[in-house]
Amino acid sequence: YYLGGDKIDLTIIGQSRHIQNTQDVAALSVATPDGRLVSLGALANVKITSGPEQVNHRERQRAITIEVSPPEEMALEDAMDQIQSEIVQPMRENGQLAGGYRINLSGTADKLRDTWAALQFNVLLALMITYLLMAALFESWLYPLVIIFSVPLGAVGGILGLSVLNLFMLQTLDVLTMLGFVILIGTVVNNPILIIHQSLNHINEDGMTPREAILESIRTRIRPIFMTTTTTVLGLLPLVLFPGSGSELYRGLGSVVLGGLIVSTLFTLILVPTLFSLTMDAKEWGLNLLRPVALKRPQPSAAPREVEIDSKENVTV
Repeated sequence: YYLGGDKIDLTIIGQSRHIQNTQDVAALSVATPDGRLVSLGALANVKITSGPEQVNHRERQRAITIEVSPPEEMALEDAMDQIQSEIVQPMRENGQLAGGYRINLSGTADKLRDTWAALQFNVLLALMITYLLMAALFESWLYPLVIIFSVPLGAVGGILGLSVLNLFMLQTLDVLTMLGFVILIGTVVNNPILIIHQSLNHINEDGMTPREAILESIRTRIRPIFMTTTTTVLGLLPLVLFPGSGSELYRGLGSVVLGGLIVSTLFTLILVPTLFSLTMDAKEWGLNLLRPVALKRPQPSAAPREVEIDSKENVTV
């Protein structure tokens, strides 16, 4: 039925006294354009089949919603991969999705997909902001690269912390847990900043060699590093271990940050000094390579000087 150019769906229900059973459907009277009444069976083949009680639409197209509830011990991403490999892919290979049919994952699965896309952008943005801030503080583009190498160590530690937590209690990779990896970017760089900043001070102010500066920086900064890491770890332990209402929301985030801090602190004392030493050696090699080129450049000739001699034998240059 059309009203003002708009299509309106109408549902017409006949009186129940005309139909006592399913076989009476073919005997229903239908009015023809000339006003006569004929039976429905004379105009169409009536077949009794089963069908849905209602037809759902999504974006003005017919849609069938199938709800899948994965077991609690299965991660949502694993459930999505299993649905794609065991249901969607076989249907496409058999041609069951031909003719305009398509499958869309919605609900929590669709939100997870959007969250992953947003998380990737947030991680890149956090890395860029951290690098630019350190480049401004150190007034160099080279030293922040050494510090950024501690971020993968923190990510590995976060994965290990989440794996250890799953040995005792189930913890899915939810939004708050993924947020812990973003928090690690701004946390694990603190210890490398202390080591490199102190090393540069020893090189510039005390005249130490890079090797001596690194060893002295580790000797003087190892205690503050372990003190700050220990206090942070002890502060995060109740968030991970203690039960209570709502503790499951933040347990995954705490385990990621906790594992990332521990692993990055231990390996930072090995990786960062090594990378910093290699960086200083490469910088010195580059300066030595460019120094002969600078010496070969022709020196500008001195401008001629004018000499004036006055009558009192005073010479002015």
